[in-house]
Amino acid sequence: MPDILIKVEELKKSYQITKSNNLEVLKGVNLDIYKSEVVAIVGRSGAGKSTLLHILGTLDKPDSGSMTFENLDVFSMQDKQLASFRANDIGFIFQFHHLLPEFTALENVMIPAMIAGRKDEGKAKLLLEEVGLAGRISHKPSELSGGEAQRVAIARALINQPRIVLADEPTGNLDTQNADAVIELIFSLRNKYGHTFVIVTHNEDFAAKCDRIVKMSDGVIV
Repeated sequence: MPDILIKVEELKKSYQITKSNNLEVLKGVNLDIYKSEVVAIVGRSGAGKSTLLHILGTLDKPDSGSMTFENLDVFSMQDKQLASFRANDIGFIFQFHHLLPEFTALENVMIPAMIAGRKDEGKAKLLLEEVGLAGRISHKPSELSGGEAQRVAIARALINQPRIVLADEPTGNLDTQNADAVIELIFSLRNKYGHTFVIVTHNEDFAAKCDRIVKMSDGVIV
């Protein structure tokens, strides 16, 4: 049995729509995420997938329930400790690459390391080479294709050597050819470095290739 990296138990999350109306998004989610697996989270829009991903990434907090990261109670951390944990142990990939337009590919990859107090230019160059962009390090986002920009975003997510990478529809904004290239890259990186990937996706082909599929419906895992 593989080792558990993250365990969530009875996670609940609601958002206040009006003074008298709360929208219950997560209704008691239980989930184990194992080291070095690629797991897909699937379900219809509104099922709670992105909310769960945001809580896994500590971008949001649950109303109740618990989340442990290798037995560390994540939401018992103070804000500064939690921010450090998020920066160093979690990588993020989104549907839109969110690269800073005034910076080169190399500079964009370096940003999380710089925030953490390191420059890591050499490592950023190696990562861009790893994702097939060694010849594009000086290009700005406007000079990159959609697939290239998303590969820069993947390199950026890995610069701090996170234990887990959370991806929200990472192929949703790409054509089939570029989507397939990104999917292949994610599995290649997992196989080489042992990263854990949790991926919210509507791409059925992508989900089918993952080690495990977790289906959500109406705020619970089914």
